[in-house]
Amino acid sequence: MRKLRPKESHIQLQDTSGEKSPSLATVYNWYGEFNRGRNTLSDEMRSGRPADAVNPENIQKVKKIIKNERRIIIDEIMRHLDISRGSLHTIFHEHLLVRKVAARWILHKLSEEQMTTRVDWCKFMIRKFDHGRSKLLNTLITRHETWIYQYDPEKMQQSSVCLFPDDDPPQKLKSAQNGNKLMVASFISKRGHVATIPLTEQKTVTASWYVNICMPQVIEKWSILHPKAYPTSLQWHHNNASAHKAALTMDFFAENGRKLIPHPVYSPDLRPSDFLFPKLKRRSKGFISIVQKRQDWLIMRPLQDLTKEDWENCFESWFRRMDLCIQSSGIYFSKQ
Repeated sequence: MRKLRPKESHIQLQDTSGEKSPSLATVYNWYGEFNRGRNTLSDEMRSGRPADAVNPENIQKVKKIIKNERRIIIDEIMRHLDISRGSLHTIFHEHLLVRKVAARWILHKLSEEQMTTRVDWCKFMIRKFDHGRSKLLNTLITRHETWIYQYDPEKMQQSSVCLFPDDDPPQKLKSAQNGNKLMVASFISKRGHVATIPLTEQKTVTASWYVNICMPQVIEKWSILHPKAYPTSLQWHHNNASAHKAALTMDFFAENGRKLIPHPVYSPDLRPSDFLFPKLKRRSKGFISIVQKRQDWLIMRPLQDLTKEDWENCFESWFRRMDLCIQSSGIYFSKQ
């Protein structure tokens, strides 16, 4: 009988067993084993842990360990139970369906009353503006106050230069993010950016600045943008900053017959601007001059570049978050 070579044996095995046939590498491996004197296909006896580490006993042990210490690491369980990482992975994901998730930072531990207030406010807004479909939403102005920092955002790769062998490596001073900064109050609506007012003479928003300096400029800007709309028809959405709740501010809105929509406490997740401005600020890094203190400050150029669809999507997302808040019974919900 002619002795078959490994490739020939592999071809015959494929003809006989099809997809179930061993690979060519396995055939070569078995040829080597037989040439070294092996004469059986049975597994040899060997020492070490049993192959059935994934058993009911170990599954229950792992479950107990995790319940006692939620932050335990995989290596500690491996050493404690003397099982492989692969077996432990199988127990985690196939039997216990465990997943490791980082704790999510929240602004405040909400009380039952505060959660109820959040839900009630969301229901009120949804009814009033018909899930954001009502034309009344076009008259709503919401505001966002934020610090703008002057610092160079250039990354290390962006500062790379070409050097010859004799050149000294370049150096660059690191700019402090908390150096020069300026507070701005920006007002937006579903129609787009209305006005951005910088605090040029002070560092914090006060009721006096808000009523006597900020609001007149915003109303004037709105009248220019929408000459056919009456300023008295506007609805103002405020957060719970002290300047917004001060008696001077409340009197200003009451005397002028302006409609004021309050905001539930500890609820940045229910403001449209809190999810719009961080992205815009990242786009504006490094292009801000602290000397330039005008209403057309460079930080607001990205706002002016947004399209009508961008603004509509921003407010549609706002009402989707209200639905999420109601579904979660008022507790903080994940970003969507």
